[in-house]
Amino acid sequence: MTSTPPLTLDDVRDAAVRLKGVAHRTPVLRSSTLDDLVGAEVFLKCENFQRVGAFKFRGAYNAASRLTPEQLARGIAAYSSGNHAQAVALAARELGTTAVIVMPEDAPPSKRQATEGYGAEIVTYDRYTGDRVAIAEALAAERGLTVIPPYEHPHVMAGQGTAALELLEEVGELGALLTPVGGGGLIAGSGTVAKGLYPGLRLIGVEPQAGDDTKRSLEAGRRIEIPVPKTIADGQALHIPGELTFSVNRRLVDAIALVSDDEIRDAMRFAFERLKIVVEPSGATPLAALLSGRAGALPRRVGVIVSGGNIDAERFAELCGG
Repeated sequence: MTSTPPLTLDDVRDAAVRLKGVAHRTPVLRSSTLDDLVGAEVFLKCENFQRVGAFKFRGAYNAASRLTPEQLARGIAAYSSGNHAQAVALAARELGTTAVIVMPEDAPPSKRQATEGYGAEIVTYDRYTGDRVAIAEALAAERGLTVIPPYEHPHVMAGQGTAALELLEEVGELGALLTPVGGGGLIAGSGTVAKGLYPGLRLIGVEPQAGDDTKRSLEAGRRIEIPVPKTIADGQALHIPGELTFSVNRRLVDAIALVSDDEIRDAMRFAFERLKIVVEPSGATPLAALLSGRAGALPRRVGVIVSGGNIDAERFAELCGG
Protein backbone atom coordinates (compact mmCIF):
# COMPACT_ATOMS: atom_id res chain seq x y z
CA MET A 1 0.00 0.00 0.00
CA THR A 2 1.54 3.32 -1.08
CA SER A 3 1.40 6.38 1.14
CA THR A 4 -0.10 9.67 -0.05
CA PRO A 5 2.64 12.09 -1.14
CA PRO A 6 2.90 15.18 1.07
CA LEU A 7 2.79 17.44 -1.99
CA THR A 8 1.22 17.16 -5.44
CA LEU A 9 1.04 19.25 -8.59
CA ASP A 10 -2.61 19.96 -7.80
CA ASP A 11 -1.58 21.36 -4.40
CA VAL A 12 0.68 23.86 -6.14
CA ARG A 13 -1.99 24.77 -8.67
CA ASP A 14 -4.44 25.34 -5.81
CA ALA A 15 -1.89 27.60 -4.09
CA ALA A 16 -1.52 29.58 -7.34
CA VAL A 17 -5.25 30.31 -7.32
CA ARG A 18 -5.08 31.48 -3.71
CA LEU A 19 -2.07 33.72 -4.44
CA LYS A 20 -3.49 35.31 -7.59
CA GLY A 21 -3.71 39.05 -7.10
CA VAL A 22 -1.87 38.85 -3.77
CA ALA A 23 1.64 37.71 -4.69
CA HIS A 24 3.44 39.33 -7.62
CA ARG A 25 3.82 37.37 -10.84
CA THR A 26 7.54 38.05 -11.05
CA PRO A 27 9.42 38.69 -14.30
CA VAL A 28 11.57 36.21 -16.20
CA LEU A 29 14.88 37.78 -17.21
CA ARG A 30 17.02 36.82 -20.19
CA SER A 31 20.64 37.77 -20.96
CA SER A 32 22.52 36.95 -24.15
CA THR A 33 25.77 37.53 -22.25
CA LEU A 34 24.83 34.92 -19.67
CA ASP A 35 23.69 32.50 -22.37
CA ASP A 36 27.03 32.83 -24.16
CA LEU A 37 29.02 32.36 -20.95
CA VAL A 38 27.30 29.13 -19.92
CA GLY A 39 26.40 27.74 -23.34
CA ALA A 40 22.66 27.48 -22.77
CA GLU A 41 19.46 29.52 -22.92
CA VAL A 42 18.93 30.65 -19.33
CA PHE A 43 15.60 31.84 -17.94
CA LEU A 44 15.89 33.66 -14.61
CA LYS A 45 12.71 33.72 -12.50
CA CYS A 46 13.34 36.88 -10.50
CA GLU A 47 11.82 36.38 -7.06
CA ASN A 48 13.92 39.31 -5.86
CA PHE A 49 10.96 41.32 -7.25
CA GLN A 50 8.45 39.40 -5.14
CA ARG A 51 6.68 41.04 -2.21
CA VAL A 52 9.11 41.21 0.76
CA GLY A 53 11.88 40.75 -1.82
CA ALA A 54 11.84 36.95 -1.83
CA PHE A 55 9.86 33.85 -2.81
CA LYS A 56 9.00 33.22 0.82
CA PHE A 57 5.85 35.34 0.66
CA ARG A 58 4.25 32.72 -1.56
CA GLY A 59 4.44 29.92 1.00
CA ALA A 60 3.76 32.09 4.04
CA TYR A 61 0.59 33.58 2.58
CA ASN A 62 -0.66 30.27 1.21
CA ALA A 63 -0.36 28.71 4.67
CA ALA A 64 -1.63 31.69 6.68
CA SER A 65 -4.65 32.24 4.44
CA ARG A 66 -5.88 28.73 5.28
CA LEU A 67 -6.05 29.31 9.04
CA THR A 68 -9.46 29.41 10.69
CA PRO A 69 -10.91 32.70 11.93
CA GLU A 70 -10.21 31.53 15.48
CA GLN A 71 -6.55 30.84 14.67
CA LEU A 72 -6.16 34.19 12.95
CA ALA A 73 -7.67 35.94 15.93
CA ARG A 74 -4.99 34.45 18.21
CA GLY A 75 -2.05 35.19 15.89
CA ILE A 76 0.86 33.50 14.15
CA ALA A 77 4.36 32.49 15.24
CA ALA A 78 7.33 31.77 12.98
CA TYR A 79 11.11 31.36 13.05
CA SER A 80 13.46 32.59 10.36
CA SER A 81 16.80 34.19 9.55
CA GLY A 82 15.01 36.89 7.62
CA ASN A 83 12.97 36.27 4.48
CA HIS A 84 10.34 33.95 5.95
CA ALA A 85 10.17 36.36 8.90
CA GLN A 86 9.23 39.21 6.59
CA ALA A 87 6.87 36.99 4.63
CA VAL A 88 4.91 35.86 7.68
CA ALA A 89 4.83 39.39 9.06
CA LEU A 90 3.36 40.74 5.81
CA ALA A 91 0.94 37.81 5.42
CA ALA A 92 -0.28 38.41 8.96
CA ARG A 93 -0.81 42.10 8.23
CA GLU A 94 -2.66 41.31 5.01
CA LEU A 95 -4.94 38.90 6.86
CA GLY A 96 -5.58 41.24 9.80
CA THR A 97 -3.72 39.27 12.45
CA THR A 98 -0.46 39.53 14.43
CA ALA A 99 2.88 37.75 14.18
CA VAL A 100 5.69 36.90 16.60
CA ILE A 101 8.94 35.99 14.84
CA VAL A 102 11.94 34.20 16.35
CA MET A 103 15.06 35.54 14.60
CA PRO A 104 18.80 34.94 15.18
CA GLU A 105 20.67 37.77 16.87
CA ASP A 106 22.97 38.07 13.86
CA ALA A 107 20.20 38.28 11.27
CA PRO A 108 20.87 41.02 8.71
CA PRO A 109 19.67 44.32 10.24
CA SER A 110 17.75 45.20 7.08
CA LYS A 111 15.72 41.98 7.33
CA ARG A 112 14.94 42.57 10.99
CA GLN A 113 13.93 46.18 10.33
CA ALA A 114 11.69 45.14 7.47
CA THR A 115 10.04 42.46 9.61
CA GLU A 116 9.34 44.97 12.34
CA GLY A 117 8.12 47.41 9.70
CA TYR A 118 5.38 44.96 8.76
CA GLY A 119 4.24 45.03 12.38
CA ALA A 120 5.71 41.82 13.79
CA GLU A 121 7.14 41.32 17.27
CA ILE A 122 10.74 40.03 17.22
CA VAL A 123 12.21 37.54 19.70
CA THR A 124 15.95 36.91 19.21
CA TYR A 125 18.18 33.90 19.92
CA ASP A 126 21.77 32.72 19.31
CA ARG A 127 21.71 30.58 16.15
CA TYR A 128 24.80 28.62 17.28
CA THR A 129 23.49 27.65 20.72
CA GLY A 130 19.72 28.15 20.69
CA ASP A 131 16.89 26.01 19.32
CA ARG A 132 14.64 28.30 17.30
CA VAL A 133 11.95 25.66 16.83
CA ALA A 134 11.69 25.03 20.56
CA ILE A 135 11.58 28.77 21.29
CA ALA A 136 8.82 29.35 18.74
CA GLU A 137 6.78 26.37 19.91
CA ALA A 138 7.06 27.50 23.53
CA LEU A 139 5.83 30.97 22.59
CA ALA A 140 2.99 29.46 20.57
CA ALA A 141 1.92 27.24 23.46
CA GLU A 142 2.06 30.13 25.92
CA ARG A 143 0.08 32.56 23.73
CA GLY A 144 -2.13 30.22 21.72
CA LEU A 145 -0.42 31.05 18.42
CA THR A 146 -0.26 28.94 15.26
CA VAL A 147 3.27 28.21 14.03
CA ILE A 148 3.99 28.57 10.32
CA PRO A 149 7.44 27.03 9.78
CA PRO A 150 9.71 28.23 6.96
CA TYR A 151 9.62 24.97 5.01
CA GLU A 152 8.28 22.00 7.03
CA HIS A 153 4.66 22.46 5.97
CA PRO A 154 2.80 21.21 2.87
CA HIS A 155 1.04 24.54 2.29
CA VAL A 156 4.34 26.40 2.55
CA MET A 157 5.98 24.04 0.05
CA ALA A 158 3.00 24.31 -2.29
CA GLY A 159 3.15 28.10 -2.18
CA GLN A 160 6.87 28.12 -2.97
CA GLY A 161 6.26 25.86 -5.94
CA THR A 162 4.12 28.51 -7.62
CA ALA A 163 7.30 30.34 -8.67
CA ALA A 164 8.33 27.37 -10.81
CA LEU A 165 4.75 26.94 -12.04
CA GLU A 166 4.72 30.52 -13.32
CA LEU A 167 8.13 30.09 -14.93
CA LEU A 168 7.11 26.96 -16.82
CA GLU A 169 3.79 28.46 -17.86
CA GLU A 170 5.67 31.39 -19.37
CA VAL A 171 8.66 29.72 -21.05
CA GLY A 172 7.53 26.14 -21.64
CA GLU A 173 9.60 22.99 -21.31
CA LEU A 174 13.04 23.21 -19.73
CA GLY A 175 15.82 20.66 -19.67
CA ALA A 176 16.97 21.64 -16.18
CA LEU A 177 15.84 23.78 -13.26
CA LEU A 178 18.21 25.16 -10.61
CA THR A 179 17.10 26.43 -7.22
CA PRO A 180 18.86 27.30 -3.97
CA VAL A 181 18.50 24.75 -1.17
CA GLY A 182 18.18 25.72 2.47
CA GLY A 183 15.53 23.81 4.39
CA GLY A 184 14.30 22.36 1.12
CA GLY A 185 10.86 23.93 0.69
CA LEU A 186 11.57 25.83 -2.52
CA ILE A 187 13.12 22.90 -4.34
CA ALA A 188 10.42 20.53 -3.05
CA GLY A 189 7.66 22.74 -4.43
CA SER A 190 9.57 23.55 -7.60
CA GLY A 191 10.47 19.94 -8.21
CA THR A 192 6.90 18.77 -7.70
CA VAL A 193 5.78 21.16 -10.43
CA ALA A 194 8.70 20.63 -12.80
CA LYS A 195 8.75 16.84 -12.63
CA GLY A 196 4.97 16.72 -12.70
CA LEU A 197 4.86 18.67 -15.96
CA TYR A 198 8.13 17.48 -17.51
CA PRO A 199 9.31 14.17 -15.99
CA GLY A 200 12.58 14.27 -17.95
CA LEU A 201 13.65 17.63 -16.51
CA ARG A 202 16.86 17.60 -14.46
CA LEU A 203 16.32 19.16 -11.00
CA ILE A 204 19.51 20.66 -9.53
CA GLY A 205 19.75 22.15 -6.06
CA VAL A 206 22.57 24.49 -5.07
CA GLU A 207 24.09 24.82 -1.60
CA PRO A 208 27.03 26.79 -0.21
CA GLN A 209 30.06 24.57 0.30
CA ALA A 210 29.98 25.15 4.07
CA GLY A 211 26.32 24.09 4.29
CA ASP A 212 26.13 20.84 2.32
CA ASP A 213 23.65 19.05 4.60
CA THR A 214 21.21 18.24 1.78
CA LYS A 215 23.93 16.89 -0.51
CA ARG A 216 25.26 14.66 2.26
CA SER A 217 21.75 13.54 3.16
CA LEU A 218 20.83 12.61 -0.40
CA GLU A 219 24.06 10.65 -0.78
CA ALA A 220 23.42 8.82 2.51
CA GLY A 221 19.72 8.24 1.87
CA ARG A 222 18.85 9.76 5.24
CA ARG A 223 18.97 13.18 6.89
CA ILE A 224 22.50 14.11 7.95
CA GLU A 225 23.17 16.80 10.53
CA ILE A 226 26.20 19.07 10.21
CA PRO A 227 27.50 21.93 12.40
CA VAL A 228 25.65 25.19 11.79
CA PRO A 229 27.52 26.50 8.72
CA LYS A 230 29.24 29.86 8.50
CA THR A 231 28.59 31.28 5.05
CA ILE A 232 27.60 34.59 3.49
CA ALA A 233 24.46 32.78 2.27
CA ASP A 234 22.62 33.32 5.56
CA GLY A 235 19.33 31.98 4.17
CA GLN A 236 21.04 28.63 3.60
CA ALA A 237 22.90 28.39 6.91
CA LEU A 238 21.02 25.31 8.10
CA HIS A 239 22.38 22.23 9.81
CA ILE A 240 19.90 19.56 8.63
CA PRO A 241 17.25 19.23 5.91
CA GLY A 242 13.61 19.29 6.92
CA GLU A 243 12.04 15.89 7.49
CA LEU A 244 9.01 16.57 5.28
CA THR A 245 10.98 18.38 2.60
CA PHE A 246 13.60 15.64 2.49
CA SER A 247 10.90 13.02 1.96
CA VAL A 248 9.95 14.92 -1.21
CA ASN A 249 13.42 15.91 -2.36
CA ARG A 250 14.98 12.47 -2.10
CA ARG A 251 12.53 11.38 -4.83
CA LEU A 252 12.88 14.42 -7.08
CA VAL A 253 16.34 15.99 -6.86
CA ASP A 254 18.82 14.79 -9.45
CA ALA A 255 21.93 16.57 -8.21
CA ILE A 256 23.26 19.09 -5.69
CA ALA A 257 25.94 21.57 -6.76
CA LEU A 258 28.14 23.26 -4.17
CA VAL A 259 29.49 26.80 -4.54
CA SER A 260 32.05 28.75 -2.52
CA ASP A 261 31.42 32.11 -0.90
CA ASP A 262 33.79 33.68 -3.44
CA GLU A 263 31.76 32.20 -6.30
CA ILE A 264 28.58 33.57 -4.71
CA ARG A 265 30.17 37.03 -4.54
CA ASP A 266 31.15 36.79 -8.20
CA ALA A 267 27.57 35.87 -9.12
CA MET A 268 26.14 38.77 -7.12
CA ARG A 269 28.56 41.13 -8.85
CA PHE A 270 27.68 39.70 -12.28
CA ALA A 271 23.95 40.10 -11.57
CA PHE A 272 24.50 43.71 -10.54
CA GLU A 273 26.88 44.75 -13.30
CA ARG A 274 25.55 42.77 -16.27
CA LEU A 275 21.93 41.92 -15.43
CA LYS A 276 21.24 45.15 -13.50
CA ILE A 277 19.56 43.37 -10.59
CA VAL A 278 20.40 43.10 -6.89
CA VAL A 279 20.52 39.54 -5.56
CA GLU A 280 21.24 38.45 -2.00
CA PRO A 281 23.84 35.71 -1.41
CA SER A 282 21.36 32.84 -1.04
CA GLY A 283 19.52 33.95 -4.16
CA ALA A 284 22.76 34.05 -6.13
CA THR A 285 23.87 30.47 -5.49
CA PRO A 286 22.22 28.93 -8.60
CA LEU A 287 23.71 31.67 -10.78
CA ALA A 288 27.07 30.98 -9.12
CA ALA A 289 26.74 27.30 -10.01
CA LEU A 290 26.11 28.20 -13.65
CA LEU A 291 28.92 30.75 -13.95
CA SER A 292 31.48 28.53 -12.18
CA GLY A 293 30.57 25.41 -14.14
CA ARG A 294 29.66 23.55 -10.95
CA ALA A 295 26.20 22.74 -12.28
CA GLY A 296 27.85 20.40 -14.79
CA ALA A 297 26.87 19.87 -18.42
CA LEU A 298 23.74 21.85 -19.23
CA PRO A 299 20.84 21.12 -21.58
CA ARG A 300 19.82 23.71 -24.15
CA ARG A 301 17.20 25.45 -21.96
CA VAL A 302 17.77 26.06 -18.25
CA GLY A 303 15.54 27.68 -15.64
CA VAL A 304 16.85 29.36 -12.49
CA ILE A 305 14.90 30.50 -9.45
CA VAL A 306 16.58 33.70 -8.24
CA SER A 307 15.10 33.37 -4.79
CA GLY A 308 15.57 36.83 -3.28
CA GLY A 309 17.23 40.22 -3.18
CA ASN A 310 17.14 41.23 0.46
CA ILE A 311 20.51 42.78 1.17
CA ASP A 312 21.24 46.32 2.29
CA ALA A 313 23.62 48.64 0.46
CA GLU A 314 26.35 48.48 3.09
CA ARG A 315 26.43 44.69 3.14
CA PHE A 316 26.30 44.48 -0.64
CA ALA A 317 29.24 46.87 -0.93
CA GLU A 318 31.14 44.90 1.71
CA LEU A 319 30.71 41.65 -0.24
CA CYS A 320 30.99 42.90 -3.80
CA GLY A 321 32.81 46.20 -3.75
CA GLY A 322 36.35 44.84 -3.86
